[in-house]
Amino acid sequence: MKILITGGAGFIGSHVVRLFVNKYPNYQIVNLDKLTYAGNLANLKDIEDKPNYTFVKGDIVDASFINSLFKNHRFNAVLHLAAESHVDRSITNPLEFVYTNVIGTVNLLNAAKELFKEDSSQFVKFYHVSTDEVYGSLGETGLFTETTAYDPHSPYSASKASSDHFVRAYYDTYKLPCVISNCSNNYGPYHFPEKLIPLCINNIKNSKPLPIYGKGENVRDWLFVEDHARAIDVIFHKAELGTTYNIGGHNEWTNIDVIRLLCDMMDEKLGREKGTNQKLITFVTDRAGHDLRYAIDSTKLQNELGWKPSLQFEEGLSKTVDWYLKNDEWLNNVTSGAYAHYYEKQYSDSNK
Repeated sequence: MKILITGGAGFIGSHVVRLFVNKYPNYQIVNLDKLTYAGNLANLKDIEDKPNYTFVKGDIVDASFINSLFKNHRFNAVLHLAAESHVDRSITNPLEFVYTNVIGTVNLLNAAKELFKEDSSQFVKFYHVSTDEVYGSLGETGLFTETTAYDPHSPYSASKASSDHFVRAYYDTYKLPCVISNCSNNYGPYHFPEKLIPLCINNIKNSKPLPIYGKGENVRDWLFVEDHARAIDVIFHKAELGTTYNIGGHNEWTNIDVIRLLCDMMDEKLGREKGTNQKLITFVTDRAGHDLRYAIDSTKLQNELGWKPSLQFEEGLSKTVDWYLKNDEWLNNVTSGAYAHYYEKQYSDSNK
């Protein structure tokens, strides 16, 4: 089987690529990534020389490039993770999210549709990875299920909701074999340090302020990224076509409680007096359209396909902090921007 994984140099994508390359040596894994600010091939340095792994630099918004790529490789399946994902950036530049998340997804669907039309026995699955943010915001109670109505509140979540609808439309209209998953907030190694947890880890390390929106009362369901990758593996191989699965950790925390736990944990790991890091917490003006609470019900995934989270949040957060403290070079390269030139000579746009 030859599988295209889009966005495979990003945070979640790199963990999925690593899992598939290592677990399935008989699969040929092609990692397609544009290498924007969030894509970093240093995330995959440990597998870059594996015989069943190929990297291709390219943009899913470029339809002619995508069509040529599919014709040349004749993929048997697609795992689509490429996306613009930072809410603040979507508020500043919503059109960029429309191009990548909507048009890019439709370009991939069209290319997959042509392969499927030529030989339906050879193209077996288009797996679209989405987010719980498409469901909008919850009150103090309740959980998102696979049948929860979509109610996106930011340009990012609106673009992801649109892409979800296109995937379902291609399944219904063209019978393209598709599945979708919607996941809660991820954390773990290789997370780009604009997101809450890695940003605060880096700031604590350097004794810089920890910016928290509003009063930090927003609630998120946190999932260790390697557990998400395992869920994607299970869904890819076991899910019935046309189905949707929610992936979550059953692990709700307010943002302020996450950061307080992180501060205390890093006091101990850095040998600082208890309470030192909490003094760095700084409350800032809340973000526009900031959803109050997300919470995923992953019962369907657990009951039907047998997946469940492997780590409690405290254990996963401790592993995450340890990774960042041990990987100064990776973090310094990312925060300085040096990572953007890491493979500049080896991989160019001509590598198509």
